[in-house]
Amino acid sequence: MPYVDGFVLPVPKANVEEYKKMANLCADVWREHGALEYRECIADDVKPGQHTSFPQAVKLEDNETVIFAWIVYESRAKRDEVNEKVMKDPRLAEMMDPKKLPFDGKRMFWGGFDMIIQK
Repeated sequence: MPYVDGFVLPVPKANVEEYKKMANLCADVWREHGALEYRECIADDVKPGQHTSFPQAVKLEDNETVIFAWIVYESRAKRDEVNEKVMKDPRLAEMMDPKKLPFDGKRMFWGGFDMIIQK
């Protein structure tokens, strides 16, 4: 079964276009280095929940929206191989500085997941 990295992060609405440019570059880089899929989605129907939700998870502010993204790989081993190459790719060097990101990286969360159902 494939392996998936998932991400959730807040982006100021004023920075969405800048974020899209960054995400498009990331998609190209990850795919070139071997990712099978790269998807980024912007919130459309996400409301605060009673106990938890996407907005609550990222401490969403009034002027922000939520991004939900994932990258699919052949396997965990392939993911580790791809990410090692991605982190060395000079096209992403500027993004390694948290001060230059169009979002608050401190409120971003991510993780790796084994796929259990694929239809």
